[in-house]
Amino acid sequence: MRDPTIRNVIVLAFCQALANIAMTMNMTVTALAGKVLAVDPSLATLPLGLQFTATMAMTIPASLLMKRIGRRGGFAIGAGIGVVGAGTAAAALFAGSFALFIAGSILIGAFMGFVSFYRYAAADTASEAFKSRAISLVLAGGVIAALISPTLADKSFQLLSPVTFSGTYVGMMVIMASIWGLLLFVRIPPPTAAERGDSGRPLTTIIAQPVFLVAAGGAMIGYGSMTFVMTATPLAMVACGYVFTDTTSVIQWHVLGMFVPSFFTGHLIARFGVLRIMLIGALALAAAGVINQSGIELVQFYAGLILLGIGWNFLYIGGSTFLTECYAPAEKAKVQGFFDFMIFASSASASFLAGALQHVYGWQVVNWVVLPLIAVAGILIVTMMVTRKRAAGISTPVA
Repeated sequence: MRDPTIRNVIVLAFCQALANIAMTMNMTVTALAGKVLAVDPSLATLPLGLQFTATMAMTIPASLLMKRIGRRGGFAIGAGIGVVGAGTAAAALFAGSFALFIAGSILIGAFMGFVSFYRYAAADTASEAFKSRAISLVLAGGVIAALISPTLADKSFQLLSPVTFSGTYVGMMVIMASIWGLLLFVRIPPPTAAERGDSGRPLTTIIAQPVFLVAAGGAMIGYGSMTFVMTATPLAMVACGYVFTDTTSVIQWHVLGMFVPSFFTGHLIARFGVLRIMLIGALALAAAGVINQSGIELVQFYAGLILLGIGWNFLYIGGSTFLTECYAPAEKAKVQGFFDFMIFASSASASFLAGALQHVYGWQVVNWVVLPLIAVAGILIVTMMVTRKRAAGISTPVA
């Protein structure tokens, strides 16, 4: 039988692209739509916060479901949930209901709980040497989203005028439904009887490993910091007097920063080691925070958000790759589910806080808050690098 890895990577990259197109449109307009519907402006990012909470809550059930029915069936169910969620959000805007809009946002978040496993699905049939590249290349599908999403958001937010932003959610419905067609071409073997029945070591034993702690800590802080700053960005730009097209352009370049590196992150990991790439990611996030605090000119928003995306990419792909070192095949469902649960827990917390902090304290404070957390990620990574060098008894590059 032919190795399905390359085929799966290509198809899943396009699935990731469609999901990211929908979610970038969502991230561009949700805080603004929430501000229109909410009585209190500080609640504008509540739908996003609950969205990330739903993603967090769905990761473990989604992983365990796919352990029973396989990747393709699980991804199809997830796409269906997304279609219903986007439709509900559109209906909420027509009804002027903030509560219904929150319900739609929660379902969209649940959809993302399934999407987060596309990268793992690509690695399922990959060799050990190709795993980091498979994960990285699937996430490279986000480049398509970066190029298309802001234009779609800009063209669709008044499509069903006078109900502003409703057209964006209708567009998301169509995009999410398109994932069903692509899933027909995914070729991942269904879980074996042994994989469905055996769960391996206790989860508490696995997560106590230093490798898991560094992988999860780096990915959590990277994802949480990115979410925190990105969620506040549209609100900060509006407060600074920029128009919607400026916001969509900055978000577009941010998403390019998130996903363009995916074309070579896997190669960089193979060449220089996963820990070094994660450390560079932490430094990029710190640099983004410094630039964002330096002023509110458009060029500073662009530069800060691009670096924010690059830092996220290196920490997220690096953490996901490093994670594969700490579990056996029978353990992957619960470990991957718990890993993503932790990542989206950090994102949910960040998105809840971002709107309120931006509203009360402003853009500079938003960017100050993330710096101590980024320092923690850097310390974890450097400690692991030193530990591995000492264990090997040499001073050559670490894995």
